[in-house]
Amino acid sequence: KTMKEIRSSTHPGIILKLEFAEPLGLTQARMSEDLGVGIKTLSELYNQKRGISAVMALKLSEYLGTTPQFWMTLQDNFDLYQAYKQEYTSIQKIKKLQVA
Repeated sequence: KTMKEIRSSTHPGIILKLEFAEPLGLTQARMSEDLGVGIKTLSELYNQKRGISAVMALKLSEYLGTTPQFWMTLQDNFDLYQAYKQEYTSIQKIKKLQVA
């Protein structure tokens, strides 16, 4: 798929909150203690002010039984879509390479 065909990607912090923390009844305080991170870190993730780092992906995968790749892919998809939106005009001006 091209970026034009991809819908807006959901921030991984929203996925963490809505698909994991809330259904499991996990508070930010408990998660921050269990993960060994500051509560501000989780708050910033939930509020889309911080992305998922490689270290956080490793911690979340261990904690929630997912894979680090799951979290990194969510972050990559979000970052790519945001960059595409921001650079849309300049990207549209690029002519595809023609190979003879």
